[in-house]
Amino acid sequence: MHYYPVILSGGAGSRLWPASREFYPKPLLPMFGERTLLQDTAIRLDGIESVQAPLFVCNEEHRFLVAEQVRALGKDTEAILLEPEGRNTAPALTLAALYLVEKDPDATMVAMPADHVIPDPDAFAAAVEQGGALAGQGFLVTFGVVANKPETGYGYINRGKQIDGTSCFRVDRFVEKPDADTAKTYIDSGDYYWNSGIFVMRADSWLEEIGKHDPDILAACRVAMEHSSRDADFLRVEKDAFLASPSDSIDYAVMERTDRAAVVPLETTWSDVGSWSSIWEVSEQDGDGNVARGDVLTHETKNSLLMADKRCIAAVGLDGVIVVETADAVLVADKNCCQDVKAIVSRLKEFDRAEYRFHSRVYRPWGDYEGIDHGNRYQVKRLTVKPGAQLSLQMHHHRAEHWIVVSGTAKVTRGDEVFMLSENESTYIPLGTTHRLENPGTIPLEIIEVQSGSYLGEDDIVRFEDVYNRVD
Repeated sequence: MHYYPVILSGGAGSRLWPASREFYPKPLLPMFGERTLLQDTAIRLDGIESVQAPLFVCNEEHRFLVAEQVRALGKDTEAILLEPEGRNTAPALTLAALYLVEKDPDATMVAMPADHVIPDPDAFAAAVEQGGALAGQGFLVTFGVVANKPETGYGYINRGKQIDGTSCFRVDRFVEKPDADTAKTYIDSGDYYWNSGIFVMRADSWLEEIGKHDPDILAACRVAMEHSSRDADFLRVEKDAFLASPSDSIDYAVMERTDRAAVVPLETTWSDVGSWSSIWEVSEQDGDGNVARGDVLTHETKNSLLMADKRCIAAVGLDGVIVVETADAVLVADKNCCQDVKAIVSRLKEFDRAEYRFHSRVYRPWGDYEGIDHGNRYQVKRLTVKPGAQLSLQMHHHRAEHWIVVSGTAKVTRGDEVFMLSENESTYIPLGTTHRLENPGTIPLEIIEVQSGSYLGEDDIVRFEDVYNRVD
């Protein structure tokens, strides 16, 4: 049996703002060490002998970030399937199943959200192999986390009859997030597990069941895959066909309706890190119950999460408080109200503020840029271009640019000219002039860019050529 990790990376993680943003969401963040949540997920099944390269389903906007993070692990990918827009997990899994069943008719999928924490990979691998045996019999298998406390932030799985010869069960029903009293009755009964949202099933079994219970999803995804196109390392599904798919979760579309659902008890620490309080719970705490990262000083402070990115956080006399500092935003919240952070994100969206979309450092396939200063009709950025990378050949209608090289070597195209710039040298790009910036060297190229003009938005870019296929 070949196991194919199918990693679903479509969520925005708005409850983890300001660390998580729409264009750099929580799966791409290193919450618990040097690796990101997505990277931890990508290697989670490495202890299983027959595991294959992972397949990712992600948003079009995150494609280069996902590819770069997997490359940094030194891993190959089976494929990176690009969704033009999110349609929830059922269509995403259907795309993966259609791809895999063509490659391997016996493919067994292990579908995992990219943003979960499971510190014990051996325990998880053992549970996956239990689930794989059931999947080989045609079951659609989910994992039920053995709950250690009543939890109102998770859905639950009510187990049914035990499956002969196993320690696993048929699923009696799925239940939504309960209130505190109901959650306690679930835990006391011993018949309920937290719903992990992780699944093991044969690709053909999933296609049979999605075709039976939600044929519109299968039909839309089949057309989208039939008309998909290769783009470097990515497989871009046909947009209009995919957007015709209903939006639904794996649970709602199939698992709550099928008679083939089974649950494997998962006895290990698990979290979907859905809020800052869950980050605090699964992190190592000091003697005062604090989790502190970055430049943090505390006095008479306890049971708090304090995360500093750019500046020093000094906390005095706090108890049960969340403080998260980034370059352009600071969150201060009661630990018991962390689920309400999404209300702040909604307000940011309502006022069309950039803080819900981007960090001050914005990542691009060629590197990144960071805002340093801005004012009336000007802004200053620091650009870092990776060795061998290049920006698109482009032009701006409303701004001129002045580039100063502070590190590395730049190859500049300006109109009909092509020339080199070294450290402490500069050039000027007049408004309306076609230009390109490249790094021909072996070290990162750092540029200070001063923009001036009547409009400085990122959408004032006309691309003529681009190695990353971003030409309109």
